[in-house]
Amino acid sequence: MTAEIVGTQDIEKSAVAFVIARETQLGREPIDTRYVTSTPADLVSGDRLIEVKGYSGTSRGVDLWLETNQAQAAVSLGNFHLYLVENVRQGDPALFRLLDLHGEQLRRLMTRAVERSYVTVPWPDVEYDALSSTEPAGVYDGAASEPR
Repeated sequence: MTAEIVGTQDIEKSAVAFVIARETQLGREPIDTRYVTSTPADLVSGDRLIEVKGYSGTSRGVDLWLETNQAQAAVSLGNFHLYLVENVRQGDPALFRLLDLHGEQLRRLMTRAVERSYVTVPWPDVEYDALSSTEPAGVYDGAASEPR
């Protein structure tokens, strides 16, 4: 039995590993560019720039989040592919589903894009564990008191 994959980062890592294996099976030589600041995608594979999005279940009805440089590449570069890897949480790559958004279909979707600004705040497991173990578990239940 395959272990369930939990956590956003592990789902994303599993999705990227799946895409690397798939691209290799197709005879391309994928290069992991996630830590190269000058590329707008996770992978370069043959002539493709591939941004991978991993989903625990389905991506149906979910907004697609892209960084500004990725959105620009999606519109201006004909070789930009947005790979949506679904059903990752269950853990068995044989049951993952890959959707490939690219070309005119992706550019058409990009006409509806809304640019937003946001900040990510790293939340280490140790901090989560400390908060979740407090009494009354640091949960705001709508009562008169504020959450701790």
